[in-house]
Amino acid sequence: MRVLGVDPGLTRCGVGVVEGVAGRPLTMLGVGVVRTPPGDDIGPRLVAVERGIEEWLDRFSPELVAVERVFSQHNVRTVMGTAQASAVAMLCASRRGIPVALHTPSEVKAAVTGSGRADKDQVGAMVTRLLRLSAPPKPADAADALALAICHIWRAPAQNRLQQAVARSRLQQTAAPQASAVKGRTR
Repeated sequence: MRVLGVDPGLTRCGVGVVEGVAGRPLTMLGVGVVRTPPGDDIGPRLVAVERGIEEWLDRFSPELVAVERVFSQHNVRTVMGTAQASAVAMLCASRRGIPVALHTPSEVKAAVTGSGRADKDQVGAMVTRLLRLSAPPKPADAADALALAICHIWRAPAQNRLQQAVARSRLQQTAAPQASAVKGRTR
């Protein structure tokens, strides 16, 4: 599975591509940051984020895009920019028919470090170790993007099984009343 991880942000939008399957060594295919000037108007900045993500999608052809789920912070301005960059990433992937998965920061930290409260240095150190890199990716947004991709690759098999179980359960629930109605008509 090839996953593009996106750590959304307007000034620095982390991007990283990881390939592999759960239970096997993973491979980093690329890592970087899409940057926009903080002093520019929002419109051109969002277009720059879109162009950057489109370049990563063209270059690496991921099967899935994993985006950090935006969570409420005290600084509303920061949350808005993060949410807007997140929406751009989801739009770019969806426009191409690429599935999008959202993961919370604590979910990603727990998957990669074992603790949902890990700091940026711990995440960077584990990403470096898991991907057998010589040094932690810089800036931290780039390491976070790789952590998102790793998290999704590791969690996807369990999530898929859970989704399939829920779908089977729903199918059985809708089939049961129909079967009862058919039995009632044949008597």
